[in-house]
Amino acid sequence: MDVAIAGGHGKIGLQLGALLAARGDRVRGLIRKPEQEGDLRAVGVEPVLCDLESDAGAEVAAAVRGADAVVFAAGAGPGSGAERKRTMDLDGAVKLIEAAQAEGVGRYAMVSSMGAGDPPAEGGGVFGEYLRAKAGADRALVASGLAQTIVRPGSLTDEAATGRVRIGESLGRGEVPRADVAAVLAAVLAAPNAVGKTFELLSGETPVEEAVAAL
Repeated sequence: MDVAIAGGHGKIGLQLGALLAARGDRVRGLIRKPEQEGDLRAVGVEPVLCDLESDAGAEVAAAVRGADAVVFAAGAGPGSGAERKRTMDLDGAVKLIEAAQAEGVGRYAMVSSMGAGDPPAEGGGVFGEYLRAKAGADRALVASGLAQTIVRPGSLTDEAATGRVRIGESLGRGEVPRADVAAVLAAVLAAPNAVGKTFELLSGETPVEEAVAAL
């Protein structure tokens, strides 16, 4: 499989790229900074300079050309304001959807967020804007006609991978290591039964492959 990851140098994207490259996939990591290229190459990922906020749609389309699947693992990140939640977490995701449609990339996996299924209608500060942006991106993906999977993890940690998770439509609050989110993304890309599914994700007791197979 040929996979392009938006947010290729992010804490989830870099780990996902390493997992996919290790299983023999061709992996492209979309990054904004040339100084990040070495980190991607070190784990077998091909760096591609592409800024989802400032690049034109044609440039984003060129970055994913020939891919079988794209993954949106990018984000404005902690400390960013409400405007960047819209321009990155929503508009960036939509730009990647449009690029996938333009290039015939049929598969799209989205890193969303727990709470995006029922965001506050207004208010809530920056986090409220983040959830509304994620919700808008999820809706755009569902409406796109692409073979999509939307993963909504709980609070993210940098703990080591456990390989065991809990997946469900509504799980309540909890945490999950970014490494396990990456493992779930890798699994859903290889799982036809994951197409069309939206689910929440937390740490749990079920092995990743088993949890994804049960979707």
